[in-house]
Amino acid sequence: MQRVRGFGGFFFRARDPKALAAWYARHLGISEVPQDYESPVWTQEAGPTVFAPFAADTEYFGNAEKQWMLNFRVDDLDAMADQLRAAGITVDMHPEELPNGRFARLYDPEGNPIELWEPRSAEPGP
Repeated sequence: MQRVRGFGGFFFRARDPKALAAWYARHLGISEVPQDYESPVWTQEAGPTVFAPFAADTEYFGNAEKQWMLNFRVDDLDAMADQLRAAGITVDMHPEELPNGRFARLYDPEGNPIELWEPRSAEPGP
């Protein structure tokens, strides 16, 4: 059976695509899509990726009108949250560490939910 190897892109509608792309580049480091085929695109680091459909009536995303939520892996959740807050962005930290790591929630300028995830470090072996 052939399988996909990973995400090749995430495409979504926006009221102001240029401004939103600039926001993601400025605050999360996701390069804007180049205007030619020679320039490199944003490349994510290899790591765990969860592909999880949620129930249509989930409250997990916040705004019930939003159909998707982005989850980004980060190395240092506290540093990322401080950086975003310094830029005037509200970041809500999950109150406890979960078995798979730590989480925080924010919203982009168009109200789309974003979850930041600092995966739990592997425990050192014996």
